[in-house]
Amino acid sequence: MNGRASQTRTEIAIVGGGLSGGLIALALRRHHPEMHVTLIEAGETLGGNHRWSWFESDLGPEGTALMASFRKSEWDGYQVQFPAYRRRLGSRYRSLTSEDFDAALRRELGQDTIHTGHSAASIDAGGVTLANGHRISARSVIDCRGPEPSRHLTGGWQVFMGRLTRTDRPHGIKLPVIMDANVEQFSPGSDDGAYRFVYVLPLGANELFVEDTYYTDTPDLDRSALSSRLDRYHAAQGWDGQILGGETGILPVITGGDFSAFQAQQRVDGVSLAGARAGLVHPLTSYTLPFAVSTALAIAQDAELPGQQLAALLETRARRHWSRTGFYRMLGSMLFGAARPRERYRVFERFYRLNEGLIERFYAGESRLKDKARVLMGKPPVPVGRAISALAGKGAPLIAREEKIG
Repeated sequence: MNGRASQTRTEIAIVGGGLSGGLIALALRRHHPEMHVTLIEAGETLGGNHRWSWFESDLGPEGTALMASFRKSEWDGYQVQFPAYRRRLGSRYRSLTSEDFDAALRRELGQDTIHTGHSAASIDAGGVTLANGHRISARSVIDCRGPEPSRHLTGGWQVFMGRLTRTDRPHGIKLPVIMDANVEQFSPGSDDGAYRFVYVLPLGANELFVEDTYYTDTPDLDRSALSSRLDRYHAAQGWDGQILGGETGILPVITGGDFSAFQAQQRVDGVSLAGARAGLVHPLTSYTLPFAVSTALAIAQDAELPGQQLAALLETRARRHWSRTGFYRMLGSMLFGAARPRERYRVFERFYRLNEGLIERFYAGESRLKDKARVLMGKPPVPVGRAISALAGKGAPLIAREEKIG
């Protein structure tokens, strides 16, 4: 793929080899093995440096089958911990690293499909022009890169740092702790607060992934402060060992905005959008995997359509997703606008007392009408007056000042 005058042809060109782009390529290979697909990724590996986790109930049979070939960690349950209580839930939990994501896709797709280390200089309905001048013409182009920063969406941020450690002795943790809120909720020396919790995955008898996470009003990632807090959390648990790696991220928590304007900003005429660039995320939890899986399967079903028609279908799909997830944006507005920073944990503390099936459907973005009523009924964990004001407010634009969104 070198040379400024060179050109190749493919049927479907996918730009962006993250979770969404990789799963689309995999679904196309499974459903249309004869179709020529090209997956283009600017980095040297697919998936970047990331970890995706999900509940088994997030996926239907087709989605489970799509994810079956990936090596992943699996647990039959998980825990949450708050100042008022601890709870073990029976939902099966799964986690996948980008390293295993990359390895499985290279096995299944082959090097004729995957082209890493190549960034796209421009894309259009007829193909992709790479930074080195090479042109890949295509019947359909699917843009799975991260979204352009936008003032058309409002909300807050989920900021995190994760660390993988090999402990000197067995750590004794049997199940994931997906939310440990028994930690300091207000940052010393800072004039702003955040809902903070720690996330723990036991990956082996002597291996742990621990992530310090904040729901905060500003997209600021203080690496030194987060690293120090991870040090203190490990020390408090008696965990010593060798640091093997880690990751950081800043994810938007969407509370509102003008989605039509956001779509217009991201759109290139005739080019399909998927993943975070299409707005296909859980607005409150920032989960992407269930939506990436369902979108990949939908694209595979309609893969033989002309590019313009596929782009229109996916744009409609994104608008429907925005409409269906309004309840979660409302809850996000209450979290950021109504709950005082040091009291935000109470929103989640109350939520995790609810029915386990309700919690599963919540994370999958499939809450039923009765679920929504149950979440809202009873004594609210935030002041009523502040909640009303928060729902009436517009919120802050989601313009990041750090390196990773989506």
